[in-house]
Amino acid sequence: MRIGTLIAERSKPFVSLEFFPPAEKEALPDFYNVVARLQSLNPLFASVTYGAGGSKQDRTLGVTAELVRMGITTMAHLTCVGASCERLSLFLKSLKDVGVENVLALRGDPPKDGNFSPSDSSLLHASDLARFITDEDPAMGIAVACYPTPHPESPSFASDRKYTAYKLKVADFGVTQLFFDVREYFALVSDLQALGVEKPVIPGILTVQSFASLRRILSLSGASIPGKLYLSMEEADRKGGAQAVREAGIAFAARQIRELLDGGALGVHLYTLNRADICLELMDRVGSL
Repeated sequence: MRIGTLIAERSKPFVSLEFFPPAEKEALPDFYNVVARLQSLNPLFASVTYGAGGSKQDRTLGVTAELVRMGITTMAHLTCVGASCERLSLFLKSLKDVGVENVLALRGDPPKDGNFSPSDSSLLHASDLARFITDEDPAMGIAVACYPTPHPESPSFASDRKYTAYKLKVADFGVTQLFFDVREYFALVSDLQALGVEKPVIPGILTVQSFASLRRILSLSGASIPGKLYLSMEEADRKGGAQAVREAGIAFAARQIRELLDGGALGVHLYTLNRADICLELMDRVGSL
């Protein structure tokens, strides 16, 4: 079933999960144990990140197929990086063959040299990919990414909002990049509504696990963080190390989720980092949805 339909039919808040396939096949048993433990959260769906090309793509397909067999509504990530219409068409068919009926359409991250050079000139943007998927398989559910603060490559705040609205018009729903200020999420939703977009936008939540990982995440994602929160995490690291930051990160994420749900968010999408323990503790702190 299309996830957009599941969201529309839902009468109470939900949690969904993101996983990434382990790099080595020897790690798959432990990975599937993590997934099984997190099934206790009764996720509305789970998404699986995408390795472009070759064995990484095969690993993504294998993981999504196994999650479907585990009874989880699964959404596969797809990117424009290294993609061609022919390869995408084959991969979409493979997804459908294993029971995957939803994809997250992404442009994808540029290579380390910082230059994005698509393999197919018709697949420059996530919106191009979303339209291709719709043309290829009209029954396939589609989600797109949304940025509470503008994408690092956006020329302006206004243009970022307009492009996000454009993407959402060809998708069922959106999932946000991680953020640390709930006001940014609600401003995004309000701005999109002002542009005539009423599609659901699910806030993406990542729990800070260490101060080093926080700095790395901010560098890679381009996300912003309130100065007070950054300083509190820095102080926790100085006084108690990674364990203190982990505790502070869980406490902050629990408050963030509760504020989002109390403010009207339909659910939350957890960036699990394949860590069952932290996600379970986090949702235990949040309490009943």
